[in-house]
This record gives sequence, structure tokens and C-alpha cells, in this order.
Amino acid sequence: MNKTFLKTNKVSSTSKTPHAGIKTLAIDIGGTGLKACVLDSDGGMLTERVRVATPPHCVPELMVETLSELVAPLSGYDRVSVGFPGVVRQGIVITAHNLGTEAWKGFEIDRILSAKFKKPVRVLNDADMQGLGAIQGKGVEVVITLGTGLGSSVFEDGRLMTHLELAHHPFRKGQTYEQQLGNLALEEAGKKRWKKRVQIAIDSLRSLTTFDHLYIGGGNARLLAEGLPSDVSTVSNDLGMRGGIWLWRERTKAPKAPKAPKAGR
Repeated sequence: MNKTFLKTNKVSSTSKTPHAGIKTLAIDIGGTGLKACVLDSDGGMLTERVRVATPPHCVPELMVETLSELVAPLSGYDRVSVGFPGVVRQGIVITAHNLGTEAWKGFEIDRILSAKFKKPVRVLNDADMQGLGAIQGKGVEVVITLGTGLGSSVFEDGRLMTHLELAHHPFRKGQTYEQQLGNLALEEAGKKRWKKRVQIAIDSLRSLTTFDHLYIGGGNARLLAEGLPSDVSTVSNDLGMRGGIWLWRERTKAPKAPKAPKAGR
């Protein structure tokens, strides 16, 4: 069965019931930092955000132990949502370029974290999860995150489309989007040149997706607070974790089935 994540501002009374009172531990795994907090059923933060640095060249076993220590002060949650800096399919890591090791390929991250936390766990690409927290659910909405690397996600009427790994797609001057816009590029090019590159990327994404709105998040989005077009805005990093509640509100479709299960089941 294929899970389709859908964010909409229209929530019926029946769709509220399965999630009322449920608390979610939201974890954001980044190339330089690991963050976590507990959310209420509407995505409100019930705890302060806790953070530690991501260990360099972090292998899966070290990551699991580091996350366990990070969330130790947090309690009372019923489930866990994780934003991961790479491609994850059916709970298995396909890529994790910004964690600095090939050891992640094939790692069963859903199963291992669920066993560690003794709670149900769902893992999604970090930009996809941030997008679920940021979008309005209307038209074509694109989200990019600018930090250690570059993340991206695309939504249509609130529905998460097939993951777009824009970071490693050719951009300009023989380099990828991530090579031109990631943290290393910012350090090498300086803020002024980097901002010009971001504007070129915005124009490129507008041509590629004809978006109705583009949201820019990540640690370096703060450098772009001024001078953006009306259909582009920056968003808080906290939305990356608040998007965690939407991982549990998917519409599940089964091909050839006469009826789809209700949301949340």
C-alpha cells in the first residue's frame, strides 16, 4: 500500500478523533545538528527544543545512541516522527550524503529507532517534513532548505509529490544545486554572491515547477529575509519538527480496493 501524505486546512470532526491528545516526539536530523521536541496533536511545541551537534562521519549506530541521549529529558510521547537528510523508502535509507559515510545505505531506520524508543516511528526526508509544516495546502508549493546541504520538496494541493532530490541535479557552471548553494558554497563565495545564486535558483525553480509559492527554510534562510518576490517567503526551522504530526495523517490508497481506509488508520 502506498502512503500519500496530505496536508489540508480542512479537518473534519471524524479526522480529529484518532489524533486528539496524542503527543509526538519530533526529531530533525541535520548534517551539523540534531534537534528534538514534543508536539501536541495540533503541532504545538510542548517542550523546549533540545539540540546537540551531529557527530562527524556519523555511522547509524552512533546516531541511534546520540539521539537516545538527546531525547532522554523528553517524555510522555506516544509516537516518533523523524526528518532525515536523505532519501528514505519504506523505512530504509537509500541515501544520506550529508552524514559523511556510506554506512547508512540500506539501514532500516524505522525499525531500529522503533526498537530503541519502544514507540511507533515514521521517518521522512527532512525537507519533506519541513514542507508539511510550512505549506498552506493550496496549489503547487515548493520547499527548499538551505543549510549544510540543500533539501527540496514539492506539494500539489497539500499532497506530497514524489521526492525531488534537487540537491544533486545539475544547476550552473558544471555544479549541482547543493554545490552552488550549500553551506560550503556560502563560505567560499560570500553572502553577496551566494544570495545572487539563490535568486537564480528561485527563477530556475519557477520555470521548472511553475510554483504558486516557494518556501525557503534551513539555517541559512535567515540571510534572505529581505528582497524576496511576493511568491517566495522564508520559514522557521521549527516548522521542520512541527511537520512531524502530518506523518501520521496520511491518506492510504490501495490499488483496486473499493474503498480507502479513513485518515489516520
